[in-house]
Amino acid sequence: MSSEELARKLQRRLRLEALAETNQGAPEPAPCAVPEGDQEPEPPARALTASADSELSAQLNRRLDIHQGAARSRRSKVFNPYTEFPEFSRRLLRDLESMFKKYDAGRDGFIDLMELKLMMEKLGAPQTHLGLKSMIKEVDEDIDGKLSFREFLLIFHKAAAGELQEDSGLLALAKLSEINVALEGVRGAKNFFEAKAQVLSCSSKFEAELRAEQDERKREEEARRIRQAAFRELKAAFSA
Repeated sequence: MSSEELARKLQRRLRLEALAETNQGAPEPAPCAVPEGDQEPEPPARALTASADSELSAQLNRRLDIHQGAARSRRSKVFNPYTEFPEFSRRLLRDLESMFKKYDAGRDGFIDLMELKLMMEKLGAPQTHLGLKSMIKEVDEDIDGKLSFREFLLIFHKAAAGELQEDSGLLALAKLSEINVALEGVRGAKNFFEAKAQVLSCSSKFEAELRAEQDERKREEEARRIRQAAFRELKAAFSA
């Protein structure tokens, strides 16, 4: 079935439902005999169907965009950050949640434009009104003009994956957001990115030290074999 045919069928069904709602509960007029030639067609409920058609058209357009990959489908309200962001430790997620709640002044589970404005000012990277709207739009999956906790975590996910532009306000937010470095098991780092860099640095240093210890053990083993061989030669010389 084509999308145009589906749209026509849904519009017809929506009009019938709208007409049924308007007629529900209204007293039916007593039937009267009207000559067939004098009967007039019932006027359509234009006001109701106009808004219904526009809403249906928006829904159909979004479904087509999702099907074609131009938009993401809205996620269910049940959100588990531990399964959707497995690259983040549990302590890191708790720390990011505390930061999110800190700037969610309205306590509605979202960071709106004004709350984001305050956040960026507190972080020392104030943004223009258009800049703030652009920041929200970059991760606003449900297109509601504000940041949910999932979309807030998506900022750090994109930043860590290198998916944000250098001049992006979201990258500034992620870099300037102080993270409890104990979450990443690294001491001395001030934020998430420094922690990640230090993890890699410590890992490389550990591998280098391990290789050095292995080389040292090989040298000591070789020196021990040389001493043992020299002792056997000396013993054989005295025995002869």
